[in-house]
Amino acid sequence: MRNIAIVEDEDESAKLLLSYIDKYAAAFSQQYHAVRFHCADDFLSDYKAIYSVVFMDIQMPGTNGMEAAERLRAIDKTVSIIFISNLVQFAQKGYEVDAVSFLVKPVSYFDFSLKFRKALDIYVMNEERSITIKYRGGLARISTDKLMYVEIIAHRLYYHLIDGDLEITGVLSEVEQELAAYGFLRCNKCYLVNPRFVVGVKGSEVQVGDVTLQISRPRRAAFLSELANWYAGQGGKS
Repeated sequence: MRNIAIVEDEDESAKLLLSYIDKYAAAFSQQYHAVRFHCADDFLSDYKAIYSVVFMDIQMPGTNGMEAAERLRAIDKTVSIIFISNLVQFAQKGYEVDAVSFLVKPVSYFDFSLKFRKALDIYVMNEERSITIKYRGGLARISTDKLMYVEIIAHRLYYHLIDGDLEITGVLSEVEQELAAYGFLRCNKCYLVNPRFVVGVKGSEVQVGDVTLQISRPRRAAFLSELANWYAGQGGKS
């Protein structure tokens, strides 16, 4: 069962979306658990990365939908976001937080069904390449396709993503076991590298994006061999 969040202060609009979710579930023999939040602050106050799709109204009291989406993206890189508003001019800003789509009020079922299906499809695709980590007393979900490398400094793990960093307490060897399935390689005792972002290797250094990391002497031969194998095999896959 997929969890769906509706962040909407207007009762009629929220009821309409709930009815559309039920109608879609019946039409496609699916089950969804939809939860309605009256404001973004309630939604974010104890957020857990359990939702597949979030319907986010833009104009709400307190934190507006755009600000809420930015905060949401900091802790959940995978969830599909669909904005709702009666102001079309907000649609362009949705791309800044990787929103899947935009629904204009009053929302028709036809428009809803098309964009809900798209959001679910994108979530499933992202879910297959995402991991969940404990973060600030809760859970954060990140896409391995956006994770460039993981670094450990004094028992603190730093997840370096293309759109920001996450810092938690942890053990790199445990992270290495989890990320091995996604092709991540250890270049020394401090770094796990995503080969998708390797730009080049020169001597004892590997360039990951625009960052240069050290390859330890004991790990160099194995790292280069594993990197070559990745390029020959997994590197050709999307």
